[in-house]
Order: sequence, then C-alpha cells, then structure tokens
Amino acid sequence: WPESVLDNVLRKLYATKYGDEGDVPLEEARNLYEKDALEIIKLVDLYDKRDHLASVLSGGEKQRLIMARQIAKKPKVMLLDEPATMACPKTKQEILNAIKKANEELGITVVFVSHLPEIHKFLADRVILLDDGEIVKEGEPDEIIDEFLSDIEDPVDIDIESTDETVIKAHDIDKRFYLLKGKNVLHMRDVNLDVNRGNVLSLVGPSGAGKTILLRMLGGLDLPDKGEVTFKLVKDNEGKEEIVWVNIEKASLDRMEVRRNLGFMHQEFALMYYATIQSQLAVKLGYKRWDMVEEAKKKAREEGLPDILLDALYQLTDLPEREAKSRLEQIGLDPSILDELFPKFPETLIKEEVKDLFEALDLPLDILPRKSYELSGGQKVRAMLALVLVSKPDILLLDEPFGDLDPKTLRIVANSLKRICKEFGTTIVMVSHNTDFIRELSNRAVFIDQGLLKDDTEDVDRLVDDFIGFCKADYLM
Repeated sequence: WPESVLDNVLRKLYATKYGDEGDVPLEEARNLYEKDALEIIKLVDLYDKRDHLASVLSGGEKQRLIMARQIAKKPKVMLLDEPATMACPKTKQEILNAIKKANEELGITVVFVSHLPEIHKFLADRVILLDDGEIVKEGEPDEIIDEFLSDIEDPVDIDIESTDETVIKAHDIDKRFYLLKGKNVLHMRDVNLDVNRGNVLSLVGPSGAGKTILLRMLGGLDLPDKGEVTFKLVKDNEGKEEIVWVNIEKASLDRMEVRRNLGFMHQEFALMYYATIQSQLAVKLGYKRWDMVEEAKKKAREEGLPDILLDALYQLTDLPEREAKSRLEQIGLDPSILDELFPKFPETLIKEEVKDLFEALDLPLDILPRKSYELSGGQKVRAMLALVLVSKPDILLLDEPFGDLDPKTLRIVANSLKRICKEFGTTIVMVSHNTDFIRELSNRAVFIDQGLLKDDTEDVDRLVDDFIGFCKADYLM
C-alpha cells in the first residue's frame, strides 16, 4: 500500500481478523495492533524505517516489508519464491534470519525456491533439484548442490588490466533525498571518484547506500545537487586530436557523442517478449551507431530542432522504456518522436554487424530471427548483453541487470564480459550484491555506505571479505 511501513503491517494484522484489508480504520488498527506490528517490524529490521512510505524504500527494504506482512497473517505454511532476491548480503541475512525465526520460534513450515546454493545451505534441511519440470534428486543440501553445480562452465582465464588513463571524473558530488514529511533519507556527500580505462569497477554496499543513484549520476540520468560528472572525449580538430572534458549534466552535441559511446543496463533489464532479437538489435543500433546519430543530427537541423533539445531527447534513449515515455508525456511530446529521429538500423544488415560480437559472446547467429521465449536461459542472458554491447560502447554501466542469477548462468555472464573486455577494451562500472560475481570479474571495488565512499581498492578480495563481515552475512561464511 502507498503508506508507511507501520500502516502496511497494521492493515495486514487488522485484515487477518476482520477480512478486509482495503477498508481498514487505521486509528482503530493502531490502538489494537501497534505493539504487535512494531514487534514484527523489528523482526525484519525495519524499525528505523517504520514511518517511511513503502514507495521510497529500497528494493531490499521492500522485500523485508513483504516478509513482515506475511508474518502478520500468522500462517502455518509459508511458500517463498526467491526470498531476499535483489537484496544486499546484509538485507538477505536479515530476511533469512526472519525466516528461520518464523520456522523455529513460530513453528511455520517453510517451502522456498532459490537459485542461490548458499541460501539452501543456510536455511534448508532438505533440497529438491528440479529440471524440465521433473524431480531429478532430493536429499541433504550439500549433496544436491554438488549435483546442481557439476556441469558449471570453467572460469575463463583472462586477466583484465586497467590503465592510468582517467575517462570519468565525479567531483565533489552532493545529493540529498527527502521523505514527504521532511526527513532525510539519504545524503550523498563529498563523492570524488575517477574511473580509469580498463577498470571493471564494482560499487559495493548495503541496500539503500546510494549505489544506484551514483551509477545513474555517472550516466547523466540523475543530476547531483552540487558537483559534476565529466567524461573524457577525444575530438578530431582539423586532423589533430583534441581532448575535452564533457559535463554529462549539460546538453550539447559533445554530450551526445559521449552518450553514443556509453551503454547502460538497468535493474531487471529484460528482452522484449514478442520482438525478434534481430529487431531489438536494430532499434539499439538506431540509437547508438555513429552514422545513424549523424543522420538524426541532420534531420534535426532540417526540422529546426535546436542541438540542446536533440541531445535532451537523445538522453532518453538510455532510460528504461517506461521512464522515457513518462518524461516525454510530461512535456507533451509523443514517444514516437524518438523513432522518427532515430529509426531502426536496417535488419538485413544486422547479421554482418553483430558477427564478431556474437562470437565473443558465444552466441549462434541463428537466434537472430527468434523471439526471447524461444531462447534457452543462457542464450537470453547473452542476448541481453548483446543488446547493450552491439554498438561497442567504450564504457558500460551495469545496475544489477540480471538480478539473482544461479551460479551457472552468472558464470556465463562473467565469462562473456571478460571476453568482451579483452576483445573491445570496454570499461565497466557496475552495481552488484553478488560477492562471487564481484570477485570473479572486478579489478577494482568501491565500498559505499550511507552515501559516503568509504573504501576504494584494487584488492577486491579483501574489500569483499570486509563487506561480508560488515553485513554480518553468516550465510556467506
């Protein structure tokens, strides 16, 4: 409900007795159940957020609120589909602890689905391995997990080396977020960060620490209250190389060129269900390929569209489709304007265009005419990567785009990204909660907590160990 954490739990407690959650007299519910509600909220460690609206909670905090509302029903059996998904280790541990308490202290039987072996080891006393709708094996967690991981890909033995060349500078960034009641939710301050070419830089921290906001500010999709983010751009000035630093906040044709060489994958990024892979690649190339962007500039000049407005529209191509559409509608523009300015790249030329990329991603070209539901799980993940990499961006920003993948599929992603970095020299900045993925792929990591950058190191293993300890994530130890 679009209400506070406390009111959400009160609604569920009241409805458990009276049966109608949609018409709850909150004052009466508070008088009857506030003590019980607060105990449940403490159980899932949301007490400090009890007055926050559900809409401003982080993804991990929303997971805990859902758990609290389920516990409020006092069930005999809880069926949990991917509990604690998309949450940081700290939040995962808190939710897992709550599940254990519900089982051990309240006697609730728990049946859960998870892709993550470490969660099975921590929670389960019995595990069932399913494949193609059939039970393959069941037994003790360690035995079943060994069976599940028996055919995992070997890690690709590629060392990704960074350079001393800085390509992104975040200088004195300050950003505040508030609740409607005026309380401060997050204050990012004194953020200074240089990203070097060849970095595979992981932004690590608990849920709500500011990782996604920082990544979006690096990509120019959210703006800082103070400070600036600049990108290095090498221009051809009458046959001579000219280096300029482009402020990602300020619209210009230079910023368009920076954005053309930038790829962004958002949380829960997904392939379109009914469109072919070939068609989706053609749309992406229409936005990012050099000649297509130059044609858009020419068309804009002919239509009398100012450069600044063209760049502002171009910025929307890096947003999730729903967010881009919403922003256009807010200023009275039809979303079709993007299709008019940036038409699809000819689909007949796609096969030749993606040949090298598909080889690096170990993708067969015969998936091009297929739709997403016709692909295997591993092919879907590789196709998602192909969409953002098809324009061969210099810099790739990844915001937990794959969620909590199972270890086998995540190894496919890590191996694919290693090959891409080696083949194309791609620089990556990513947000991830998966500690194994961070260790396997990153050559640098930054720890963020409560909006502050607290550690920045190339000793990724040490930072990850420190992070697990900070989170008190027993399930990872």
